[in-house]
Amino acid sequence: MDGVGREGEGSVGFGLSARLLVLTVAFVMLAEILIYVPSVANFRAGWLRDRLAAAQVAALVLDAAPDSRLPEGLEMRLLEGVGARAVAVRGGGTRRLLSLDPMPPEVGRVVDLRGAGSLVLIRDAFATLLAPAGQPIRVVGEGVDGADFVEIVLEEEPLRAAMLRFSVNILILSLVISGITAGLVFLALHRVIVRPVRRLAGNVAAFAENPEDGGRIIDPSGRRDEIGLAERALERMETALAGELRQKRRLADLGLAVSKVNHDLRNMLTTAQLLTDRLGTLTDPLVQRTAPRLVATLQRAIDFCEATLAYGRAGEPLPRRGPVRLAEIAEELPDLVDLAPGAGITLRLDIPADLTIDVDSGQLSRVLVNLVRNAVQALAQGGAQGGPPMILVSARRADGAVTIRVADNGPGLANRSRAHLFEAFQGAARPGGTGLGLAICAEIVRAHGGTISLDDTGPGAHFRVVIPDRTTGAANLEKGVAKRASTL
Repeated sequence: MDGVGREGEGSVGFGLSARLLVLTVAFVMLAEILIYVPSVANFRAGWLRDRLAAAQVAALVLDAAPDSRLPEGLEMRLLEGVGARAVAVRGGGTRRLLSLDPMPPEVGRVVDLRGAGSLVLIRDAFATLLAPAGQPIRVVGEGVDGADFVEIVLEEEPLRAAMLRFSVNILILSLVISGITAGLVFLALHRVIVRPVRRLAGNVAAFAENPEDGGRIIDPSGRRDEIGLAERALERMETALAGELRQKRRLADLGLAVSKVNHDLRNMLTTAQLLTDRLGTLTDPLVQRTAPRLVATLQRAIDFCEATLAYGRAGEPLPRRGPVRLAEIAEELPDLVDLAPGAGITLRLDIPADLTIDVDSGQLSRVLVNLVRNAVQALAQGGAQGGPPMILVSARRADGAVTIRVADNGPGLANRSRAHLFEAFQGAARPGGTGLGLAICAEIVRAHGGTISLDDTGPGAHFRVVIPDRTTGAANLEKGVAKRASTL
């Protein structure tokens, strides 16, 4: 994570601020281009209309002259003022002409401003800029004061030069506007977005170096926009992650200690098993009756210690499933009420004698022992609700699965325990508990492809365990159990 964070910091060359600046300049220039295109066309049309208006004035002077003739010097000055080589006005069936030189035999292009549309004006403007004709052009416009139209013949180069000056002015103005706009946008975005984003990125990099350090959790700025939402979301995530990591570290230390204790406990249980084996050689009837059960209990305790060590390394071992009678697994459950002598707890088994189940008998025994032991402790500590303390273990087969219920009439479970009931060290069902027993039960049941849940069906706690068969049906299980029994 450190390498990733440092790499991310070192790779910021052309950063977000510079990109925003470049994009702002580019967008402003694009907007200016879109404005420039019709502007240069309008400039060209206005320039030509000014020349046509000056030609109209020259025509009025010509009308006012005696015999419609002007002195040669005055005619030259009029044409120079118009900037045209020739001016012609048609109206009343006559055509009046002012010409400095003989009319050219042909013109480069004809520009008719009467009713010209925007697209035509834009096309002609760029034709003047990019592909000048090189010959005089003929411009025709609307006439006034009884004139049908006015036309002039002029050189195109002065028009092109004026358009180029206009374009340069527009370019300089655009650069100034884009620079000012980009600078203001850059400063605003840098303050409003870039700096907060850099703060978020820097906090993530710093937090990644030591996630368990609570001092590296971001302190939200209190903003109400998207940046503020991101800050508060990051604070929640970092707080939760720091807590999870600290808890996992503590659990790892606790697991190491438990493993050491468990190792010594297994050795003690092995010694106790050896002593119990010697008790089995005695001829006392009571010893003969209780010794096998004690040996089996010690063996399960040893297996549990070994499984706990394995759980700390990888998890519960895969179940070695086989058809067994559920009643045989539940035979030792009534002995668990002795954990609370004097509480008057009754454990009743409602399991058909011929009900078979496809499980790992040792693992399912652990599940039932955990559930019944929790019920005994709950009744002993909290008492019964509505009647004498009782635990009921029942089982039925339906639709290719066996449903086992373990119910008691104790005080039930608190709401805070229900949310994380089957999570290790978080779903303790009673004060002082670790919650590990139910977590192990859930893991074993899931390994069998089943489910374990808490039912809200009455007073007390009602656990339901559903174990489905594998690919064989109930009839095949019955045959397997019968065949196994016949070989014993």
